[in-house]
Amino acid sequence: MSYAGSCHCGAVTFTVTGDAPDEAMSCNCSHCRRKGFLLTFVPADQFTLESGGDGLTSYQFYKHKITHQFCATCGAQAFALAESPNGPMRAINLRCVPDIDIDALRINRVDGASF
Repeated sequence: MSYAGSCHCGAVTFTVTGDAPDEAMSCNCSHCRRKGFLLTFVPADQFTLESGGDGLTSYQFYKHKITHQFCATCGAQAFALAESPNGPMRAINLRCVPDIDIDALRINRVDGASF
């Protein structure tokens, strides 16, 4: 199975190989709180950027562990590049995956503001 997402204007599209998650992370750090992200993390090899790679703008802050990727046209952040102890990951903004029922997700709250 797989699921797909995109930025708001549709220039950046991606596919994730695997089942759609039934839970998401909600972080209260200064970045996630302002953007309203609901995230899931997947191994990088399960993520395929289908289109729009040349139209992405990057942003890093704090410890520079996550490279936030924004569509240069619409400004939406559909995913980010991350490193974990298990290797390269992708942080998927589930709000950019239209087939996911956001209201049905179990939300795990993370106190990122205290990191």
